[in-house]
Amino acid sequence: MHLYEAGVPLPYIRDILGHVDLSTTEIYARASTEAKRKALEAAYTDIVTDDLPEWNHDPGLLNWLTNL
Repeated sequence: MHLYEAGVPLPYIRDILGHVDLSTTEIYARASTEAKRKALEAAYTDIVTDDLPEWNHDPGLLNWLTNL
C-alpha cells in the first residue's frame, strides 16, 4: 500500500512482489480512508469548503465525543 500510495504503478508493484497476475496484486491494493477522502474532495470541489461544520462549534458535543 505504501508503494501504491506513493504513486508506483500496480504492474511495478506486481513485479516487485513476484505476482504472476495483476489481479493478485489488486487484492492487496486497497485505497486508504484518507485517499478516498482526498479523491472525493477533488471530485466535488464545489461542495467541499474550508468552513468547519456546525457541530465543531459545540463545546458540549466535542467534550462528549472526546470522552467516548
